[in-house]
Amino acid sequence: MNYRIVFVLLLLTFSLKVSADQFVDRFAELQNAGVLLVDIHGKTVVSAHAQTSFIPASTTKLVTAWLALNHWGEDHHFKTDFYLDDSTNTLWIKGSGDPFLVSEELLIIAKNLKDKGLRQIDRIGLDGSLFQNNLNVPGASTTTNPYDAKPTAIAVNFNTIAVRKQAGRIVSAESQTPLTAFAEKLARKQALSKRIVRINTGLSSQDAERYFAELLADFLRQQGIVVGQQIVRGSVPDKDPYYTHINSKSLTDVVRPMLKYSTNFIANQLILVLSAEHYQRPANFSDVERYMVKCLQNEFNWQTIVLKEGAGLARDNKISPVQLVELLESFRQWKQLLPEVAPSIYAKSGTLKNVSTLAGYAVDNKQQWHAFSLMMQQSVSHKRRNQIASELGVLLNNQDIIKP
Repeated sequence: MNYRIVFVLLLLTFSLKVSADQFVDRFAELQNAGVLLVDIHGKTVVSAHAQTSFIPASTTKLVTAWLALNHWGEDHHFKTDFYLDDSTNTLWIKGSGDPFLVSEELLIIAKNLKDKGLRQIDRIGLDGSLFQNNLNVPGASTTTNPYDAKPTAIAVNFNTIAVRKQAGRIVSAESQTPLTAFAEKLARKQALSKRIVRINTGLSSQDAERYFAELLADFLRQQGIVVGQQIVRGSVPDKDPYYTHINSKSLTDVVRPMLKYSTNFIANQLILVLSAEHYQRPANFSDVERYMVKCLQNEFNWQTIVLKEGAGLARDNKISPVQLVELLESFRQWKQLLPEVAPSIYAKSGTLKNVSTLAGYAVDNKQQWHAFSLMMQQSVSHKRRNQIASELGVLLNNQDIIKP
């Protein structure tokens, strides 16, 4: 960040008695930036370049959260079907794209399968046909970092593993998660120490699904179920499920950490499942773009919007401050799902190279929530963004600007 930008930001964040007009004048000195703050009646309090489209970065997750909650409802629970093929003694799993199948859920699954009478299987079968294979998320990198985890129809632990070294051996860094053969193989490619390292399961859908199968097999064995080593892929048998697992987490339990920790994997799992359900074909990002734009045009009559994926990784994504604020007005019933990033500021941030955004609600002294969007095509720290949002909150409490 250059010194001129630092100076302008300092003016914005420390002049706490600034008026709305002064705020806009000083904000205008920033290069390529937009802001909008409205009161609870929709009246504009602060506006600068609010109609201009910017790269939203991870504030895109607000759109994904709204689409999911608006479609499924906050009490929605993802379901995963398990089938038993008696002719080959194969336990089949039909991937549902559940974004929150974690080790704790696999333990519940294993216990429930044992309670249903499962004692021995020769193979585990995987049907991941809900998603196209080896999806490339627009804007994502091909690193081993968790935020680059591939979306897959069958996934566990957000398609990541956590490992570390202990007494010269590779061990799982999570007490609830056994170390499988595939996880150990991946870990050996890393420079490990006693420090916990979390990596994703790689570029292949098959690798992610294999990890799921190995981990499930370990949990089944813990329950005394005999499990063969073979893992196969194909279609589930044409029969009723042997067992249907209903995830213990509701959709609000899924969306809240997605917004707090900006989890790309959860966001893209959600939007892929939504598009697959809508178009009734294997999920892909062409359908995702078509689905997101269609839904937003139908709901808000937006004509200028580009969204390539649901997490905010793509630099081709474009949305304006006024559009984000309009969406936030509709999101108001779920506003408590947003993290408090500063006192009385509940918002989602977004960061890419030379992109800094923040959108959410400023809460005034009367505990009224006012929607705002801040979008800057330059690097601005989270602390600075939160300070600017806090100044917007100060403006709300200025009775010369907001009348009862």
